[in-house]
Amino acid sequence: MTENPQKNFNPKDWLRTARTLTEALPYLQRYDNKTVVVKYGGHAMGSAKRSMEFATDVTLLKQCGINPVIVHGGGPQIAQMLDKLNISSEFVQGLRVTNAETMEVVQMVLAGSINKDIVGLINAQGGHAVGLCGKDAHLILAKQLQRSYKDPESNIEKIMDLGFVGDPEKVDTKVLDLFHGSDIIPVIAPVGADQSGHPYNINADSAAGAIAGALKADRLLLLTDVPGVKNKDGTFLPKISVSQARAFIKDRTVTGGMIPKLETCIDAVENGVDGVVIIDGRAPHALLLELFTEHGAGTLISRDD
Repeated sequence: MTENPQKNFNPKDWLRTARTLTEALPYLQRYDNKTVVVKYGGHAMGSAKRSMEFATDVTLLKQCGINPVIVHGGGPQIAQMLDKLNISSEFVQGLRVTNAETMEVVQMVLAGSINKDIVGLINAQGGHAVGLCGKDAHLILAKQLQRSYKDPESNIEKIMDLGFVGDPEKVDTKVLDLFHGSDIIPVIAPVGADQSGHPYNINADSAAGAIAGALKADRLLLLTDVPGVKNKDGTFLPKISVSQARAFIKDRTVTGGMIPKLETCIDAVENGVDGVVIIDGRAPHALLLELFTEHGAGTLISRDD
């Protein structure tokens, strides 16, 4: 016997749902046909439930007329595979030193298993995702990342050799332009190549920032494992300017991994992105809360007033 659909009818619940939809209307209009680049971090991926929520939210964004472009990381997954294969690696100033053997694993994990898993999850929710990496259609032209350090014995500045660690030099958006306005959701692994075709492992934040700047995206959302930027008192800040972000880096209000994130935010805004938001990707439906509610879900970094 078929259950009566009215049996569990609760007018208050339905009314609450309707009210939520009407409250979201101004934000749906605000982002209609706009490009939103989402950096989906390896730590933010978390559990299977969280990954499914992310895929559902991205599919919903597309259905609402937004053009999401996903750029994903995968540091923890790369580390797991290196351990499984008994390949040792080291970090210098937060960057993985990448030799040829490690680069093979990076490509396999980023452009292979992680990329296709995300594509599959989005497609399972009714989306139409396509997996890419920075090497496809010359999407990301990379150069070797140069970092210097002061030798403690000689006190001389020296250049670190990080191997196949790259920095975005140029982004060619032709392949992404083909998807704009279509039903396709591009999912991009941060592996680029230089002029000779040599592959480079690119930090996902840097790749997402470069792509967002080239697309002149309306928003760049950095999903990570922290709720946003805090001041020296530990108070969460819902909004800061580019000048404030620079000051926070200079006076060490922010430290560690937050420094390169803010540097990415500053570069993206200066390259034409309307605003960048650092969001805790572990929070349920963080994307929807940021884009479709008044209070948002993270720290917005925008141009100086």
